[in-house]
Amino acid sequence: MAKNILIAGATGLVGEQLISKLLADGHQISILARKAFQKEGVKVFLWDVYQQTIDNQALEGIDTIINLTGEGIADKPWTAERKQQIIDSRVKSAELIFRAIKETNATVESYISASAVGIYGDREDEVLDEESLNGTGFMADCCIAWEKAADQFITLGIRVVKVRIGIVLSEKGGALASMEKPVNYFVGAGLGTGKQWMPWIHIDDLVNIFVHAVADKNMFDAYNATAPSPVTNQTFTKTLGKVLRRPIWPFNVPKFVLKAILGEMSILPLISTNTSAQKMLNTGFQFRYLNLEEALKAIYEHKK
Repeated sequence: MAKNILIAGATGLVGEQLISKLLADGHQISILARKAFQKEGVKVFLWDVYQQTIDNQALEGIDTIINLTGEGIADKPWTAERKQQIIDSRVKSAELIFRAIKETNATVESYISASAVGIYGDREDEVLDEESLNGTGFMADCCIAWEKAADQFITLGIRVVKVRIGIVLSEKGGALASMEKPVNYFVGAGLGTGKQWMPWIHIDDLVNIFVHAVADKNMFDAYNATAPSPVTNQTFTKTLGKVLRRPIWPFNVPKFVLKAILGEMSILPLISTNTSAQKMLNTGFQFRYLNLEEALKAIYEHKK
């Protein structure tokens, strides 16, 4: 059944592909943007998260909201100001939409929010499902606040789905673009111990998870959006080297070197998150890419 969907954060890596998929499936799409522009088949409404302003007309006839809004985690150094921006962009966007729904009495049925596996923190080899305890540290604190902001929609009788995203693999940029650079320049190596788990997902599967969440009214609460086969950093690096036909150095980059280069942000490639995708699988969702090497080959074949 076709839905009338409003997407926030629609111009990012996931949003662009998601819009195309939803339009192809026959849904009506509107988006919230900071600046006016034209996009074929899409209605554009203005909002400003930091100024807490929104065109309430954006909610007319909307039954589903997908919120992908959020400042890039690794785009800039983690100053105190930047860390607050990362949190505020996520929390304040949800609060603004929540207030607009209340003010307009909009008949929204589903609120689907991006989240991240960072909510679990650094957990070594522990297998993490959606019932696992939340972690500690900045990333966990950010995700906890993010999901709490999403959960307030439940008080309005709205179905809430929180998609805990892992490392997104795409030919159009994102984390993979950063990871492939040292490998392409023949300086690829594992990071830290190399034993930390990396919960990855091909962007096609992530987009399809959001599409699945739109259609499946039985989906509720949090879901790990990661491939069923997480790998260690060492395995990921070696696999990437194999696909790119580049050698990988036999020694790893020590933690202190990463900290000297990245500062506090160095925790990002060192966090170990061994996530389970079983809850997602239980919904009947079928991953297209189960194997990391196959996923990477598909991406680089597409880039040619």
